Amino acid sequence: MTKVFFYHNVQDRLGAACSLLAKLCAQKKECTVFAPLPERYQTLDRLLWTHAPLSFLPHCDAHAALAAETPILLAQELTAPRQRQRLLNLDDAIPPNFMHFANVLELVSQNEADRQHARQRFRDYKARGCEIVSVDMAGR
Repeated sequence: MTKVFFYHNVQDRLGAACSLLAKLCAQKKECTVFAPLPERYQTLDRLLWTHAPLSFLPHCDAHAALAAETPILLAQELTAPRQRQRLLNLDDAIPPNFMHFANVLELVSQNEADRQHARQRFRDYKARGCEIVSVDMAGR
């Protein structure tokens, strides 16, 4: 069964995504990022090149030729997901095919609209029988 981690009270969802992905890369862990909205996808792609000065977080589109060799995959769709351990969801709804991943990571900012969407995702995961872990990121 998929385990879902909600990291709430992050300042900026995309900035927190970069920080989380940097930690995963440092630990040699792979992650697929679901970002179906083109603007969010493109912004994250750009941020992964510039997250820290002189840094690059290795990533590519999930359909790219180098996807099997790349630790961070960006996906605008999850119709036929590659089997990976982690899925970082940057959509406002639960991703399709999330159950193909052992862990789903959810980032929730302090923005009220974002929190409302996250509450609905929480209920949807719970209704599907997922184990849910909440982590308060305030002050971190």
